[in-house]
Amino acid sequence: MEYSGEVAGLATAICWTATAMSFQVATRRIGSVSVNLIRLVFAFLFYVVYTRVFMGQWLPMDAPAKAWIYLSISGLIGFVLGDFFLFKSYEFVSSKISMLIMTMAPPVAALLGWFMMDEPFSAMNILGMVLVIAGVSLVILKKDIENGIKKSRYPLKGILFAFGGAVGQGVGAVFSKIGMGEYDAFASSQIRVITGIVGFALLISLTGRWKGVTRGFVDKKALKALTIGSFFGPFLGVSLGMIAFKYTSVGIASTLMATVPVFILLPSHIILKEKLTLNEVLGALIAVAGIAIFFV
Repeated sequence: MEYSGEVAGLATAICWTATAMSFQVATRRIGSVSVNLIRLVFAFLFYVVYTRVFMGQWLPMDAPAKAWIYLSISGLIGFVLGDFFLFKSYEFVSSKISMLIMTMAPPVAALLGWFMMDEPFSAMNILGMVLVIAGVSLVILKKDIENGIKKSRYPLKGILFAFGGAVGQGVGAVFSKIGMGEYDAFASSQIRVITGIVGFALLISLTGRWKGVTRGFVDKKALKALTIGSFFGPFLGVSLGMIAFKYTSVGIASTLMATVPVFILLPSHIILKEKLTLNEVLGALIAVAGIAIFFV
């Protein structure tokens, strides 16, 4: 199908809009680490059904060694490090702000793609990066006046955690493209999820947070949000993203997937009852425009 990569990239953005809001709700109830592990376990179950039905096996054991190596690295960087920071940011700022900051992921992916895969990097790329930074800055640098004193609207911790998530996702995207090659996109995502589960299980064991994980299975509101977020995020969304990377360039795919800040504005206002400001709308539009110019 013509433009299948582009369609998959746009569908990924829609999925990530749903998952971002779902995981914001779950994170604020049971914590970011617990949410990360539980949603990956749920996603793994979805993948097991897929690989069994469509590939006749429970696990992607027919994947080449190169795929396992690079996709595992992608899982550790993208899921364990990147998503840990992203989900941690939900504890301090809303998902729409985190998703705006995540528009920094495509420039990171492009820079690494240029370094590792000799993908082009031009003056237009630099202009696009400047616009992305400008759009993000327009929002996160906004200050409110409280008792006559100017105060940052968004906590610095939340901003820094979201930036960490952007770097992790950008780096993970490049390793995903290298590792997947011509292999099945859903099965490739399953390898990343397996690595992510192992990584978070070790992290939770070292920090002694298994009680939080148990609480996630008995909290009905958190469990509902986790189920929705897991289906649209690490299962459907990530796999569609892998399809996008497979059938189009990292740049174009990343651009389309970076439209989440625009998609999420209205749903977050209607569903999560969050205030929508002019700065946030303009910042999102400028950042996404920067991503588009970045890959012209």
